[in-house]
Amino acid sequence: QVQLVESGGGLVQAGGSLRLSCVASRRPLSTYAMGWFRQAPGKEREFVSAVSRSGGRLNYADSVKGRFTISRDNAKNTVYLHLGSLKPEDTAVYYCAGRPQSSDNVSAYYTRANQYTYWGQGTQVTVSS
Repeated sequence: QVQLVESGGGLVQAGGSLRLSCVASRRPLSTYAMGWFRQAPGKEREFVSAVSRSGGRLNYADSVKGRFTISRDNAKNTVYLHLGSLKPEDTAVYYCAGRPQSSDNVSAYYTRANQYTYWGQGTQVTVSS
């Protein structure tokens, strides 16, 4: 099974940016559809962004559309999430998630947490006002 490890979180001022990375090991990332979720204190985990196995289809939550960018580099077994124009309400633990995806549907992406099988441990993002 794949192991996912996030990094890149930290403390940033409002308006700033960060790049989160999610590195996969034990299995090639190229066979997984990937997503990013976040969870703020006292709130449920929410969808942030997703990318298909092929990388050709992307999806974003309305709250981050135009500010965040998801990408993947299968050669490096890494998925990225660039966070731009950060707001205090973006403060949360950010998790990457993976779902094995068959080769006959490489364009599928998923937006619900229960659609993903594997999760990283999370990385904290704190945005100060």
